Amino acid sequence: MAGSNRRAFSRRKFLGALATSAAPLAFLLQARAICGEKGQLVLAPTPAAGEPLKLTPEETAGPFFRPDSPAKTNFREPGVSGIPVKLTGFVLDPKRNPISGALLDFWHADDRGEYDLGGYRCRGHQFSNAGGRYALETVVPGLYPGRTRHYHVRLQAAHGPILATQLYFPAEARNDTDSLFRPDLLLNVRKSASGVVATFNFVLELS
Repeated sequence: MAGSNRRAFSRRKFLGALATSAAPLAFLLQARAICGEKGQLVLAPTPAAGEPLKLTPEETAGPFFRPDSPAKTNFREPGVSGIPVKLTGFVLDPKRNPISGALLDFWHADDRGEYDLGGYRCRGHQFSNAGGRYALETVVPGLYPGRTRHYHVRLQAAHGPILATQLYFPAEARNDTDSLFRPDLLLNVRKSASGVVATFNFVLELS
């Protein structure tokens, strides 16, 4: 019971901080929608009001990027196996305002650590909605030589600069040996009955 009360308090405290920050009401409502009234809160805490958010760090796109990916929010297609992942979050500007219509182009290795270089398996793009939210159904990527587990993403707000970056999984043994790994690009991850729930909020320049 005490643990339940602490979780409830933490959730109320987080949502209260959101409500008193500069974040729009739409952001607060969508945070509730992601977490659920009884779900465990997994979004990163919002900085204090008036403190600008740090821009998401840039990383190399790597050699496996392919342009003209299809519009797709579900990579769990026939032939794609692995632990299911639901990846969600928001695209924000440094003042915490949600960015609608931002392009997010995701790609990653399949559960065997292989990239599809002839097609678009585990590749696709989407646009953030009116509240700045994105959502991707995918799988945990496999390992391949020299790299830890990661997702690639290429983002761009309308008329803004392109950002290429990567997202990483916590508690991975190879995080310590991957020269590209950055702890500020770690996903917030928890297990669920159906697989893994992961969140990450991107912060972009608008011009």
